Amino acid sequence: MTDQENEIRTIFKDTRTIAVVGASSNSFRASHGVMAFLQRQGYRTIPVNPQESGEILGEKVYASLRDIPEPVDMVDCFRRSEFITPLAEDAVAIGAKVLWMQLGIVSEEAAAIARKGGLKVVMNRCPAIDIPGLGIPPK
Repeated sequence: MTDQENEIRTIFKDTRTIAVVGASSNSFRASHGVMAFLQRQGYRTIPVNPQESGEILGEKVYASLRDIPEPVDMVDCFRRSEFITPLAEDAVAIGAKVLWMQLGIVSEEAAAIARKGGLKVVMNRCPAIDIPGLGIPPK
């Protein structure tokens, strides 16, 4: 197992609450499917999307990370790379432990901000692939 795979295993062992930035009520969107997968695995998920309202998959939607009134362990980002830097700043501000960028998302600037703020960073990966692929058990 690689160092990154070991770090991902540790991240999921220590994670309970995941803010899903870019969560969608559209069941055909990847963010919806990944959020549902994470819920089935036993993680608490919090949808974040200023374009949505009400609930997604039974969870109250928040317009921004800073609006979430409880601690968040991981920020899982379904936003294009050019929009990740302010999310990294918000993740640091709310005391998250991990900034996760989904497949196809890479931002070295955001990663540097997050690491400087004490967060672990994962780029260009998907929890719905890594959890089963690494044999990470449900919560």
